[in-house]
Amino acid sequence: MLTIGYIGFGKSTTRYHMPYTLIRDHIRIKTIYNHRRKPELEADYAKYEIQFTDQLDELLQDTEIQLVSICTPANTHYELAKKVLESGKNVLVEKPFCTTASEAAELFALAESKGLIAMAYQNRRFDSDYLAVKEVLDSGKLGDLVELESHMDYYRPDAPRFDGEHYDGAFYGLGVHMMDQIIDLFGRPDEVSYDIRSVRNPGNPDDTFEVQFFYPKHKTIVKTSHLVNIPYPKFILHGTKGSFVKYGIDQQETCLKAGIMPGDTDFGVDPESHYGTLVYVNDAGETVQETVPTPLGDYGRLYDHLHDAILNNTVKLVADKETLTNMAILEQGFTAKNPRIISL
Repeated sequence: MLTIGYIGFGKSTTRYHMPYTLIRDHIRIKTIYNHRRKPELEADYAKYEIQFTDQLDELLQDTEIQLVSICTPANTHYELAKKVLESGKNVLVEKPFCTTASEAAELFALAESKGLIAMAYQNRRFDSDYLAVKEVLDSGKLGDLVELESHMDYYRPDAPRFDGEHYDGAFYGLGVHMMDQIIDLFGRPDEVSYDIRSVRNPGNPDDTFEVQFFYPKHKTIVKTSHLVNIPYPKFILHGTKGSFVKYGIDQQETCLKAGIMPGDTDFGVDPESHYGTLVYVNDAGETVQETVPTPLGDYGRLYDHLHDAILNNTVKLVADKETLTNMAILEQGFTAKNPRIISL
C-alpha cells in the first residue's frame, strides 16, 4: 500500500488526481493540506476518512506518508517540493515541474542524495490519442517518420486582462505536456524553433505557440491557438510509406468536467467518429487504408508506475533528463525575441 498526501485542494487535486487514486486499492490518501480550509468541499470526502489540515508540518512530519503530490500554482512548486524532499518523502509535482531548469536540477540532485523520487506529473503520457500514435509508430506501417504534428486548439475569443508571468501562459501550461510526449518518443532534439505570442490580448501571457523540434531524420511540431473555430486534427503523422491522422482529444478531461468518473461506464471512451485513419503502402505495393481504434487512456496509470517505483524499486516513468530537457526548452522560449531557432 502506498500512502500519499496532497498539497493543495483545488481543481487539479479534485479533478485530475483524486478521481484516479481514490479507486485504487493499492493507494491510500491519508492527508490533504490546504492553507485555507474548505469544510464544504471536505465533507464530500468524509467516507474516505481523509484528514484535512492547514498546517503543512502535520503532513510533512507524518511518517506514514511516503509520497506527497503537489497541486499548487507553478511559482510555489520549487519551494514546496524542496520541503517535501527535505522531510524524507517522495514528491510528485504538477506541471510545470518548476519555473526554471536550474530549480529542477537542484530538486533532482536533492532527491538522489536522499534516495527519493522527484517526478513531474506528466499524466498525458496516458492520453488515448497519444497511445494511438504510439501504436501506429510501433507498427512500422508508416515507414521512416518524416514529420509529426501535434495540436491542442480551442476557440476562446475572450481574453480578459491577466497580469501573469510567462510561466502562466499556454506554452508552460499546455506545451509542457505536448513536448513531454515528443521527448518521450524521440528524446532530446538537436534544434528547436520558437514562435510564441499573445494574440487575443497582447498584455496577457502567451495564448499561441508553434514550436518545432528538429531531429536527424524528422521534425515534430507542437502547436496551440485559442482562435481555431473549425476542428483540426489532434495528430498528423507522415512517413516514407504512409500517413496517419487523428481527430479529437482524449475524452478523460471531458468526462471529468461532466462528473463522469473513472470506473463509470464509458469513462474516457473515444467515439468511433474520432478513430484515426492510417493510409500506407504495404510490402506488395498496395495502398491500404485502416481505421485505428483509440486505446483507452487512464491518468491513474502514472500513480501505478509511482507505486511500483517507490515500493518495488522499478524505474520511474518520467526520467530526470526528460524533465530537464522539457524545462530547458520551456525556459529558453522566453529568453529572446520570437520567432527564432536555437541549438540544444
